Amino acid sequence: MAIRLGDIAPDFTAKTSNGNISFHEYLGNSWGVLFSHPADYTPVCTTELGRTAQLKDEFKQRNVKVLAVSVDALTHHKGWIEDINETQFTYIDFPIIADEDRIVATLYDMIHPNASATTTVRSLFVICPDKKVRLTITYPASTGRNFTEVLRVIDSLQLADKFSVATPADWKQGENVIVSLAVSTEDAEKKFPKGLRIVKPYLRYTPQPE
Repeated sequence: MAIRLGDIAPDFTAKTSNGNISFHEYLGNSWGVLFSHPADYTPVCTTELGRTAQLKDEFKQRNVKVLAVSVDALTHHKGWIEDINETQFTYIDFPIIADEDRIVATLYDMIHPNASATTTVRSLFVICPDKKVRLTITYPASTGRNFTEVLRVIDSLQLADKFSVATPADWKQGENVIVSLAVSTEDAEKKFPKGLRIVKPYLRYTPQPE
């Protein structure tokens, strides 16, 4: 069954490169990024895991925990992690799940028969502290994931949750945001003291709240 936005992220227990975990317990009150890989020792995924490790501080300042999934065994993970650290000039300290029985892959609909009957597609899920799925992206095997975009979406989601705003196309941290339609102009003028720019009654900009 496909995971949809707003669904509760399925809980699971799993063996990982950092020991056994229970997913919801692992996340605690943090946001989470769960992302899958077809197999160990794959070139694109090697760069992705390395990039994730390099962005450790960026994820931490946003209160985000990351967790990767691969259908290979823990013994393979250990060797692959050494390769990633060597070739990507980084150090992986986040867990990589050993999903040999495809339990996580099945829960999160990561097996797409038209792509492969046995390995996971390269899906990514962003999960908020109440364990709801807030973003899903599935990439083709030939295209590396854009983790700058993942961080940008997390920034947008966190702003939206806190301030009742949305972010326009190509928005980046620090740029103007859009006032939610759920907030009247009268209330918005009080809520956003930096001011409003009203282009249309339904399109109202304000400087990014802090």
